[in-house]
Amino acid sequence: MANSSKKEDELAGSEQPFVQHLVELRDRLVKATIAIAVVALVLAAFPGPAALYDLMAAPLVAHLPKGSTLIATSVISPFMVPLKVLLMAAFLLALPVVLYQLWAFVAPGLYSHEKKLVLPLVVSSTVLFFVGVAFCYFFVFGRVFAFIQSFAPKSITASPDIEAYLSFVLSMFLAFGMAFEVPVVVVVLARMGIFSIEKLKQFRGYFVVLAFIIAAIVTPPDVVSQLALAIPMCLLYEVGIWAAQVFIRHTKAPEDSAPASSS
Repeated sequence: MANSSKKEDELAGSEQPFVQHLVELRDRLVKATIAIAVVALVLAAFPGPAALYDLMAAPLVAHLPKGSTLIATSVISPFMVPLKVLLMAAFLLALPVVLYQLWAFVAPGLYSHEKKLVLPLVVSSTVLFFVGVAFCYFFVFGRVFAFIQSFAPKSITASPDIEAYLSFVLSMFLAFGMAFEVPVVVVVLARMGIFSIEKLKQFRGYFVVLAFIIAAIVTPPDVVSQLALAIPMCLLYEVGIWAAQVFIRHTKAPEDSAPASSS
């Protein structure tokens, strides 16, 4: 009987913190959702869903033949597609708040040296994702669409579907945003001890091949977009190796650095 009551006490003691964590997680998710909703309402008022879609479609429209426009093959597409663009833009703009809520939920359970590692990674991963999306929109799209149109026969009038274009944009944004996270992945792998700095340097040649394979899979079958994704990945891999050396030096646990200081 004593053993059973002891087990019940242990379960009761462990249940309360778990419930508190769930409640806090719920509160953080609610705050993140409210931030996205507020940004969405602001964007809906100005500049509006239609203007947001026009902005997203500008790189393609600039390279369409004169007189050509995007078309909608579904009855509800002119309403649903700009709405999807609005939600996507709201999520991207509210991403810092979402990641802050994630950080606020995780931070209390981390040691001080772990906070020195996690917070810079959260900030840098956010910045790198935005840089990847911006690089795709401002640099890659124009060159890809110009390259594609240069191969189009004169007998064909290009009139892309707006839903197909939205799907293309989302996949490209995700591909470039995730590809620009290479330095973060390298830092995490090195800091966790999965790969040493020397191993990462030796893996350079293999990573170049891997980068071109990934670019060939996730981008359209044209040379421009594949090179535009693979080359930055290779450069960012080198940045990741350098950053990993800095992070490992400045995020050591106190017990790891104590022997070195005493000697």
